Amino acid sequence: MEANGNGSVRFDNGNGNVTNGLPEIHTPKKHDEICHDDSVPTVKAQTLDELHSLQKKKSAPTTPVKGIQTPFATLSEHERQNLQLQSISASLASLTRETGPKVVRGDPAKKLETQRVAHVTHHHAPPTIAVSDSALKFTHVLYNLSPAELYEQAIKYEKGSFITSTGAMATLSGAKTGRSPRDKRVVKDDVTENELWWGKGSPNIEMDEQTFMVNRERAVDYLNSLDKVFVNDQFLNWDPENRIKVRIVSARAYHSLFMHNMCIRPTPEELENFGTPDFTIYNAGQFPCNRYTHYMTSSTSVDLNLARREMVILGTQYAGEMKKGLFSVMHYLMPMRQILSLHSGCNMGKDGDVALFFGLSGTGKTTLSTDHNRYLIGDDEHCWSENCVSNIEGGCYAKCIDLSREKEPDIWNAIRFGTVLENVVFDEHTREVDYTDKSVTENTRAAYPIEYIPNAKLPCVGPHPKNVILLACDAFGVLPPVSKLNLAQTMYHFISGYTALVAGTEDGIKEPQATFSACFGAAFIMLHPTKYAAMLAEKMQEHGATGWLVNTGWSAGSYGYGSRIKLQYTRKIIDAIHSGSLLNAEYTKTEIFGLEIPTEVEGVPSEILDPVNTWSDQNAYEETLLKLAGLFKKNFETFTNYKIGKDNTLTEDILAAGPIF
Repeated sequence: MEANGNGSVRFDNGNGNVTNGLPEIHTPKKHDEICHDDSVPTVKAQTLDELHSLQKKKSAPTTPVKGIQTPFATLSEHERQNLQLQSISASLASLTRETGPKVVRGDPAKKLETQRVAHVTHHHAPPTIAVSDSALKFTHVLYNLSPAELYEQAIKYEKGSFITSTGAMATLSGAKTGRSPRDKRVVKDDVTENELWWGKGSPNIEMDEQTFMVNRERAVDYLNSLDKVFVNDQFLNWDPENRIKVRIVSARAYHSLFMHNMCIRPTPEELENFGTPDFTIYNAGQFPCNRYTHYMTSSTSVDLNLARREMVILGTQYAGEMKKGLFSVMHYLMPMRQILSLHSGCNMGKDGDVALFFGLSGTGKTTLSTDHNRYLIGDDEHCWSENCVSNIEGGCYAKCIDLSREKEPDIWNAIRFGTVLENVVFDEHTREVDYTDKSVTENTRAAYPIEYIPNAKLPCVGPHPKNVILLACDAFGVLPPVSKLNLAQTMYHFISGYTALVAGTEDGIKEPQATFSACFGAAFIMLHPTKYAAMLAEKMQEHGATGWLVNTGWSAGSYGYGSRIKLQYTRKIIDAIHSGSLLNAEYTKTEIFGLEIPTEVEGVPSEILDPVNTWSDQNAYEETLLKLAGLFKKNFETFTNYKIGKDNTLTEDILAAGPIF
């Protein structure tokens, strides 16, 4: 190195050559002098879009195709997709466009994908009545997307959708945060007029075919006006011989993910051979019904047409309408096959003993049917066929208000990626959910696949039930903690569907309020309650099942005077039912209701088994007992006009099983 006269520095490069500024850099040419070469060939892409397309690969089939080859086995992927799109287009057909819209697969935001699939679309005949701008556009179908894809759609395009700290997706259901039973209607035609339960006490509010078609047209036109719709093809009922194919067409990723969780998820092979659905839901809940339409009483309408096998939702985005709407459909379709549909929880012991749990809100149905020593078949909806008991759904829809890890660890741990959280409140920064916050609604919910429960039995099918447990939270405090029921009593209390909740506080006074819901789910049944009760008794008799009435409410007085029966005692009672030990106990019969109560249950104080022993004021006990009996009798007047059984003997037996005074 030497200095120039002008102050610059010259470097000798070692071979006699001197350069101005920095020295020349020489790379060794011998291979053994180079460090490990980790360079790789450049990607095979000319644009960023092509590079992104390499990021994804097609899903491989997860289950082998068994048995004979299906009609679809010889079809190419191109042909299968055409048939699938034609089927979806037919589902979206309206009165003025009998062929349905032109549909393509994929998100319209992804232009390359749209261009790629557009050429395989089946082009239908022109509209039969009139051409409008809607005939010039494609409806983009987002078909059976995965939870991850639906997360992306919700986060990008649906305001109010967020990822919480556990990975679950929080979303809002809009103005309606619960079902709208007064806006649910069923088409009354020549068939349903005679088959369904109408009139006093019935949940079925009638509408005519013409009004249904007006609402259907409104829903379909709205869905066809959108750039994209979500389509789910799924199943109901884990019993493979009696499963139902359902198609859900919706406008929101939230609704699509909800139904992905709540229905049974098909394998890729089952989707290829899905064909025409047995039932279709059109969820246009963001769009109101026309208030001037006949039968409409609000901007919300949830309509069932059993002849067309269709359901239309307008004016409510509450996802539970879809779940319970399909349950109503199953309450109609299954009994037609001599299969009993039930609003119940269901679990199975390690020895294969199955128990059904019935109970209204607040009775402890979820808590008692979720048992770490037993397998969960399902938490809400079941079918009892001649071969088995099976879950109707593929997921759980759990209440979240005041949820805690300590009280409900299984539900707490199930709230993770893939779970939908409805209307919950969370911290803006940490995204941690506050389950005690009722700012949006008290009816906060979590929808997750049933496999998120660690002791779930998959597939969700079990042998015939051995025990049928009817739960009541009796705030009057006069029902025994446990009673063994004969068949007629089981039918009576099943039809009654009783519980007593605590009324609201006014000037510091609280009084129990009796609640009756036929078959423990009156809002969803389609036939007369005695039909379901007769089927239940027949199956119990055939398979040797025993009925039990379990009070999870008050003892030693009504609410405000007595105390609630300890959960540990109720669990001991349920354990004794499962083990069969309670069948061998000695029993005494109560007055008025004529219930058989055991004299001893292991782990439960004997004195609380008969309520009369726990009340200090015997006159108050007698008065309260007669009051409750009167409420039962008054409620049952709704069902006395329905005749079942040879010479009406079954109806008389059921009435005789009620309170006598």
